Amino acid sequence: MKKVLVLAMLIVANVTAFAQSFSKEEQELIDLSNQKWAWMSEKNADRLAELFHDNAMFVHMGGSWGKEQEVGIIRGGMIWYKKADIHSQQVKFIEDNAIVYSNIHLTSEVGGNEVCFPFMVSEVFIKKEGLWKLGALIFTRLMEPGKE
Repeated sequence: MKKVLVLAMLIVANVTAFAQSFSKEEQELIDLSNQKWAWMSEKNADRLAELFHDNAMFVHMGGSWGKEQEVGIIRGGMIWYKKADIHSQQVKFIEDNAIVYSNIHLTSEVGGNEVCFPFMVSEVFIKKEGLWKLGALIFTRLMEPGKE
């Protein structure tokens, strides 16, 4: 029942998810990743600031920067992550770190223009004092046959 409720909440928050089976530990990270997409869609910069590690890095198509700039960009609306259509996700653990790989189509508004791109997104989470913090968010644009 909990998974159905989480899935329903994500769809309402402009995150399209998919059905896949994960271990309890993997599901915790998937849920956190998907919650992050919902907060990004809602422009909830305060919740994102709590999730992002102080030394986090964000790598985009147009540049890379740290936590303060990413939170400021979201808060100011320079990038609005409107909707993440998630096609697949997997989690890999390395000691107290986890990497969530998400194959998505991301609809966003950048500088007032709406765009939609396919990405493989890598999110590095670090466990700090029992809580997962996002240490890196890396967008790698994927090529789509016949569209390039």
